[in-house]
Amino acid sequence: MTANKLFIHCDELDRYPYPSSCPFNTARAGLTRKRLDSLGLLTGPDKSEAAPERFDRGLLEGFHTGPYLDALEQANRGEFSVDMLYMGLGTGDCPVFEGVYDYGLLNACATVTGARRIISGKAVVAFNPSGGHHHAHAGRAAGFCYVNDNVLALRAFTKAGLRPLYLDIDVHHGDGVQEAFYHRPDVMTISLHQTGKTLFPGTGFPIESGAGEGRGYSVNVPLPPGTYDEAFFKVMRDVVTPLARAFSPDVFVMEIGVDGLAGDPLAQLRLTNNAYVDAIAMIQQFGKPILATGGGGYHIENTVRAWAMVWCALCGEAPQPELTAGMGGVMLDSTEWHGGLRDQPLHPRPEQCATVDAMVEEVIEDVKENIFPYHGI
Repeated sequence: MTANKLFIHCDELDRYPYPSSCPFNTARAGLTRKRLDSLGLLTGPDKSEAAPERFDRGLLEGFHTGPYLDALEQANRGEFSVDMLYMGLGTGDCPVFEGVYDYGLLNACATVTGARRIISGKAVVAFNPSGGHHHAHAGRAAGFCYVNDNVLALRAFTKAGLRPLYLDIDVHHGDGVQEAFYHRPDVMTISLHQTGKTLFPGTGFPIESGAGEGRGYSVNVPLPPGTYDEAFFKVMRDVVTPLARAFSPDVFVMEIGVDGLAGDPLAQLRLTNNAYVDAIAMIQQFGKPILATGGGGYHIENTVRAWAMVWCALCGEAPQPELTAGMGGVMLDSTEWHGGLRDQPLHPRPEQCATVDAMVEEVIEDVKENIFPYHGI
């Protein structure tokens, strides 16, 4: 029997909206599922849906501190105390609202469910679009993130004796995940993101390369505003591929936030959703299982289309662009694109290419000089 590709979701994940003042929209995953289902792309001979397995607080204690979880449970009841501010709760990015703990736990359950199915051999691909809360720290919320499902999934893999490579292509640096494994050589974390000089959380520079036994296993590639598909692909080819080959992981965990898309209101990269398809294809060449999560994405329609494309790509069925349809999508920073799920190519201006290419080449050389020697490259 062919191993399943699992789309992990349940209706309950759509029932915990953040306050309307917060840009993070939990409905994106359910809208992605609905889009895929309407197109007949959700299930098939080797594809299926799975609801999250249910775990209790003990799952979260595998990473998060007791006092922080106590505060999060208090916030779950809609209660607030000044002490919560020291844990990142009650801020504009991480507001206190009823159900915040329930949502964080359920979302972590969904991502860990994917990890467990891969560990057991019941899946070779698992995708939780609700997941990807990579800014959550052990004792602190940050950047719309309260519970770090990625860390918990990575810990599940290491406890099973597997070596995971975590690849974060969200537009923001995966600081919470990096911190969790900064001293460990059994997990490699690679983050491609808009430079912290211009975007939250202000971290993720090549000098952040790990510590102790983990030196050389934290890899950061800060990208300049305006980075476009070809420049992004060059980083994947020249940095990610050789490092993945040298590390030789048993499984990949990918954070596929799509806030790097052109037109996203919170960032300044200029990617099309083709960049994410190409990134997945490069990882698939290693022939290893892939656990994927969502993450950022604040232009809702573009995010839904991109995650639908991500699912298709993970299943090896990425649709081709319909060349007879009108232009739109991220090309025009609009949602008037009726050519299917793929974006049309977005051609940067020559002066943009020159500026971006020089900065990307510089950071690639920086990573090669400071990281590659640890891995004999």
